[in-house]
Amino acid sequence: MKNTFVFDDTEQDDAVAPVQYDITSFGADYDVEGLVKRLGRGDIEIPRFQRDFVWSIGEASRFIESLLLGLPVPGIFLARDSNTNRLLVIDGQQRLKSLQFYFDGYFDPQNDSRTQKVFRLTGVQKRFEGLTYSELSVDDRRLLNDSIIHATIVKQEKPKDNDTSIYHIFKRLNDSGRKLTPQQIRVAIYHGGFIELIKELNEYPTWRSIYGKHASSLKDQELILRFLALYFAASSYSRPMSEFLNRFAMWGRKQSESQWAEYRNIFHEAIDTVFEALGSRAFRPERALNAAVFDSVMVGIATRLSTKAPVDSGRIHSIYTALLSDKPYLVLISQSTSDEKNVEARLQMTVDRFQVA
Repeated sequence: MKNTFVFDDTEQDDAVAPVQYDITSFGADYDVEGLVKRLGRGDIEIPRFQRDFVWSIGEASRFIESLLLGLPVPGIFLARDSNTNRLLVIDGQQRLKSLQFYFDGYFDPQNDSRTQKVFRLTGVQKRFEGLTYSELSVDDRRLLNDSIIHATIVKQEKPKDNDTSIYHIFKRLNDSGRKLTPQQIRVAIYHGGFIELIKELNEYPTWRSIYGKHASSLKDQELILRFLALYFAASSYSRPMSEFLNRFAMWGRKQSESQWAEYRNIFHEAIDTVFEALGSRAFRPERALNAAVFDSVMVGIATRLSTKAPVDSGRIHSIYTALLSDKPYLVLISQSTSDEKNVEARLQMTVDRFQVA
């Protein structure tokens, strides 16, 4: 399957959305045993995204050794989910997973593996070397259980209609290490039925034939989100694109299953129509898949399909070819593609052109 390169100059749009946040925060001291139990119950949730557990067993062992020695360790950062009241881990997942693995007895267990690695402390003081949690002395196990880890818990109070501040906190705390992409952060922050739908749509065979290999950056999932956001909410678009997508992801999360079913049908119908008319080279005016071509053509096609009148694949191909030779359109898909006027103009152009397909 082909590799995919995506041209999207909205990724260079560093504009900050003009929003003033009112965020409350407070500190809480959790004992280690309580943290592990909360993780097991799901009261504290470690987000799922492409960046998985990355610590070695030596790094995890030395963190646990610090607690056994009574040394201070860095705190963790949590955000309260306004829908479920669960605590979402923003910073500290490596430390928390290390504790969970040690208490459970296996280091970074994998569901698809026939064997699991027993978690024995490695590269630590001789008195702890090679010990599992259950093999610690009663006193050492009690000391570890009662060790305190400080947590900072944040909750956005205003604006009431969105919680995008959590996205920015997450992004800025993670920028100093292995950087996460905007969509990886959205998957963590806005997890739920809508994000699961995006993942499902990302597996749709027609889309995979067009996009190519799955993107570790989740860019393929972000493009689907981008299409749905611009099709349903273009009138509320304002730059930067990333913040617009955050708002729509949050909004989509609150919708009903019937609304999600509508999203699914619209995406399937539009991408099938594109593939039938344009094949696997769709959205590529050059070698790379162009995000602005993708969003505008998909919105134009979906709008045309909403009339329920039959479409002509040959006509769609002709209109698409003409668009890619149209100088004003080429400017709109290659320069300042997140600018409000440019987004509106390219969407209107494709809606108008495909109206007669």
